[in-house]
Amino acid sequence: MAPSSPGSAAARRTTPTGWVFRAVVSAHVVAITGQPVFAGVYLTGDFDSLRWHAMGADVVTSVGYVQVIAAIAVWVRLRQRWPFLGTMAVVAAETVQYFAGLEGALWLHIPLGVMTVVALVVQFLAVWRQPLLRREARDA
Repeated sequence: MAPSSPGSAAARRTTPTGWVFRAVVSAHVVAITGQPVFAGVYLTGDFDSLRWHAMGADVVTSVGYVQVIAAIAVWVRLRQRWPFLGTMAVVAAETVQYFAGLEGALWLHIPLGVMTVVALVVQFLAVWRQPLLRREARDA
C-alpha cells in the first residue's frame, strides 16, 4: 500500500485530535443552546427553571474548560492555534457572563450570553467546515 501524497483524499482527513475537538465543540453548542430556553421558561413564570438555568451554566462552563484542553491538544499536535484562541475568547466571555448572572447583572448577562452563543455557533461551523489537519513546521 502506497503512502498518501499531500494532495490525496486520505491526506485531507481530519485527525483523531481534530475529531475530539469537534466532539467537544459540538457538546458545548448543545449545552449552551439550552440556556436561553431555560431562561425564557423562567421569564414566563416557571420559577423552577431558574434552577435548570443555573445547572446548565455549570455544565456549559465545565464543557468550555474541557474545550480549552482539547484546543491545547489541537495546538500542540496539529500546530493550529486558531482553535485555542477562539476557545479562549468564548470561555473568557462565558466566565464573565457566568459571574454576571450570579450577581444579577442582567444588563451584562443577557447581551453577553447572546454574543457567546453566536460566537460558539460560528466556531462550531468553522470546525466542521474543513478538515483539522496537521500543519508542517516552517523552516527557520
